[in-house]
Amino acid sequence: MRPPENPSPLAGEGGPRSGSDEGSRTSSTSTDTTPPHLFDPSSVGLRPTPSPARGEGGLSRRLILTSGLALAACSREPALGQPVAEPPLKSLAPFRIGTAVRAAELTEPAYGDLASRHFSQLTAEWEMKMEYVVQPDGSFRFDRADAIAGFAQRHGLRLFGHTLVWYANEPEGFVKLDETRQSFEGALRNYITAMVSRYRGLAVGWDVVNEPVMENGEGLRESLWTRKLGQTGHFRVAFEAAKAADPDAVLFVNDYHLESRPAKLATYMRLIEQLLKDGVPLGGIGCQTHCWSELAPGAITATLRALASFGLPIHLSEMDVSVVQGGAFANRAEAERRQARLYAEAIEAFAALPERQQFAFTVWGLRDRDSWLKRENASDTPLLFDDAGRPKAAFTAVADALRR
Repeated sequence: MRPPENPSPLAGEGGPRSGSDEGSRTSSTSTDTTPPHLFDPSSVGLRPTPSPARGEGGLSRRLILTSGLALAACSREPALGQPVAEPPLKSLAPFRIGTAVRAAELTEPAYGDLASRHFSQLTAEWEMKMEYVVQPDGSFRFDRADAIAGFAQRHGLRLFGHTLVWYANEPEGFVKLDETRQSFEGALRNYITAMVSRYRGLAVGWDVVNEPVMENGEGLRESLWTRKLGQTGHFRVAFEAAKAADPDAVLFVNDYHLESRPAKLATYMRLIEQLLKDGVPLGGIGCQTHCWSELAPGAITATLRALASFGLPIHLSEMDVSVVQGGAFANRAEAERRQARLYAEAIEAFAALPERQQFAFTVWGLRDRDSWLKRENASDTPLLFDDAGRPKAAFTAVADALRR
């Protein structure tokens, strides 16, 4: 099983491990600083915190400035690499091309330059997940998510929200919810409303439910969310709340190993079919594409074609290619050649989709040293840029495929 992608918190920081369009809402002059909460504010006498006031282009100037301060507060050592001479990937791609980031890395000038030079969309790797946002008392923490959103806006990048409901996240605030004061469904709706409305107008889409299919493909996962709201009932609640909070955002279900496990792909497709039949406002399909270098050629292409049969936008949402996990190739050079070919195949298969279905192509991390796979195995090199931020053969393969 692929473990959660999230690391430990930064040294010295506490907490768990871890908007609207211009003119649609006016800023409040309320002095209430009570944070948003799982409890319905009206049921406990609390007033919700106003959403950040929007200026032209989305988030407020105040949020942008405070985001910069938040990033500076969690700064790490400078990156090793120098700016690369290759043309920006986003200048070659006719669709959005994205990467996953964490707030701390965005304080490194070289990292920030590399991310903003090559990518047009950012996904928060883990700092928009419940395990970071939802505090034990049920209040919400947005500091790092705001920092990432602020960086995106300052650099003219799109933001993608990841993720609202994930089986692996069961925050204490939800587990110990006092349901005599607030229903579980009401608490989930409050949470999703707070998250999605906060980044309305900047976040172009959301992973609403993440990784719902069992590892072996034999059915759907059990979780706190399914126990409380039903196997598909939690989809209805989550998607309806997200749709109400931002009608313009594209709402996704998202899962992994679809290209390597036919049973999992089949179950995923049956789930999508059922959700659409039930009228759940599903707007797009996420295919994570975490791969091993020995994945058979053509597997990614076949998977994207199958998912595209629904006619919905496709997000190739979390691509990386491990050169050590499968263990089939003793020859590292051959594994890296296969890695480059898989990246090229993925880009070509995505580009072959109808234009209206090309939501975005996202790589799950920037430099090798930032990857969750690197944290599992220090010898792995799964991304487009090496530890120092230099482009690799995989980068060249992607760039060449985009030029074709």
